[in-house]
Amino acid sequence: MNDTSDTRLLYQQDSLPIFQNRMYPSEAEARDCPKGDVRLVEDLETGLVVNGAFRPELMVYDAHYQNEQGVSLPFREHLDRASGLVQTTLGRLDLVEVGCGKGFFLEMLLADGVDVTGFDPTYEGDNPRVRLEYFSPGLEVSAKGLILRHVLEHVVDPVDFLMNLRDANGGQGLIYIEVPCFDWICENRAWFDIYYEHVNYFRLSDFSRMFGRVIHAERVFLGQYLAVVADLASLRHPQIDPADRAAFPDDFTATIPASAPPGGLVVWGGASKGVIFSLLCQRAGLDVAAVIDINTAKQGQYLAASGLRVSTPDEVMATLPPGSPIHVMNPNYLSEIRDMSNNAFTYIEVSHEHL
Repeated sequence: MNDTSDTRLLYQQDSLPIFQNRMYPSEAEARDCPKGDVRLVEDLETGLVVNGAFRPELMVYDAHYQNEQGVSLPFREHLDRASGLVQTTLGRLDLVEVGCGKGFFLEMLLADGVDVTGFDPTYEGDNPRVRLEYFSPGLEVSAKGLILRHVLEHVVDPVDFLMNLRDANGGQGLIYIEVPCFDWICENRAWFDIYYEHVNYFRLSDFSRMFGRVIHAERVFLGQYLAVVADLASLRHPQIDPADRAAFPDDFTATIPASAPPGGLVVWGGASKGVIFSLLCQRAGLDVAAVIDINTAKQGQYLAASGLRVSTPDEVMATLPPGSPIHVMNPNYLSEIRDMSNNAFTYIEVSHEHL
């Protein structure tokens, strides 16, 4: 590890796609996608983990950005639980979802009778409750509760961003925050969960240092995400805790497969994990034969940087002998994948088996 006076280097990876969820219509365009470097560092003042090589000017989200996971039953069940937590802690009136994506979670809340407005320039629907713009203090939003699902990891200066939300909301209000769990990434040697567009990587303890009043804090979605409800009025600049430093494993990338089976690797999951898993396996000299995803917006399109085409389950399964290994990117979906494939193959839970 390399240290400077204000940061400690944890991990670095060069030339990752800046948008791992942006799909491309051809292999050539996918391989030629914009790329950036990751230099993951622990800030020795705040204790937060950030990508020190991040360039925010590269990040322009548009309708080609496909990050919707709601097509999967396990993820919808996760959203149901998140919705229940939001309604229990923030209430059902006068809520704002900042960065509502394609609007799946917002539509769930509206269907439950929750009064909520969304903000996101990548929204593709026609719901008038969504404004096609970035949330900013100038909008003078005044809400009883704010929802921030998988946004904060994308934001440069997350504490300043939260302070802007607080100030725009009159210095008060509760906020529901959901982000990936950096401790889970480290514990599972999940090198496929390090993305360029995630400038921040949070631990549960970070939020206790950022907020004086945390109402709810837990790991959810089999530990992969953090769900936090906190009081914006108690927001403060975090200070590093010498007794609670980021614990990053020295053997983080040792779980990259050493070899591929005859015919190449088959990957189930063309979202973020599958994009980085396939790319780094390619760079290790392994043949990735196929990538499967049930999201129709991804099927027939090509993954950033690797240039791999995303196939339907039926396309790939028709070519595989029974018992063939399939690398499942997310263990949350294993039961669903077994059912869809008649339990006919050997399933390798990438996040659990350490290959």
